[in-house]
Amino acid sequence: MQKIVVFLLLVFSLPHFGQESTASPQVQTFTLEAPQLQTTKKIWLYLPKDYVQSKQYYPVIYMPDGQNLFDAKTSYVGEWKIDETLDRLNAQVIVVGIEHGGEKRLEELTPFPNAKYGGGKGDAYLAFLVQTLKPYIDSHYRTKTNAKNTAIFGSSLGGLMAFYASIKYPDVFGKVGCFSPAFWINREPLNQLLTATKEYKARIYLLCGDQEGDDDMVKDMQATEYWINTQRCSCKKMNKSVIIKGGQHNEKMWSEQFEKAYLWLF
Repeated sequence: MQKIVVFLLLVFSLPHFGQESTASPQVQTFTLEAPQLQTTKKIWLYLPKDYVQSKQYYPVIYMPDGQNLFDAKTSYVGEWKIDETLDRLNAQVIVVGIEHGGEKRLEELTPFPNAKYGGGKGDAYLAFLVQTLKPYIDSHYRTKTNAKNTAIFGSSLGGLMAFYASIKYPDVFGKVGCFSPAFWINREPLNQLLTATKEYKARIYLLCGDQEGDDDMVKDMQATEYWINTQRCSCKKMNKSVIIKGGQHNEKMWSEQFEKAYLWLF
């Protein structure tokens, strides 16, 4: 089963040709040097509909796999429709999508190396987010900069990375959207990290489908939620776990579930 999941993890890297752009006027792009990764990253930026007219400051969501968030033209098998969803909700939030590394996606979005599949440069990826990207966003846009108003949200390897980020940088990322997290690829070192971690601060929304092609997906997510509940009283209602009946490992499920996760987190 894991071979199927690995295929799905890697295939997200491929571009989807022949589509018209579906990005809303609220989405803009720019490039930013990423010295921690020795590359340049394309960044997708969603601003609320009233951003130009208002003077208010906004919370920010950072999301890996920027190609798949806003635009069918750049996605592989469909987009998340983040912009359409937030426009419809008149959401007061900024979203920052980070271009994945193509063939280096697995490398960038895994905290630890996997003996079979490699990877393990997630710390450098997060260093880019925390040391370069977030300061740039905070200095160029009207953002609420504290952890309570800073979220990280991803799926698959991006879900794994979002959860890891909330442990690595608890004072930066106070909210987490963790969809179909690929915990299995780093299960042993991740479990060691959890054993050594004595406090978990973030508000987190966990979600996966029961038909994702990996029998351990649900078990791993439930085990993670159990660990979170050992770190704090469940009465605080700081975490929510959802299993979608018939849900599969794809943008369709993530797109359909994004609104509920966003509304719960914010």
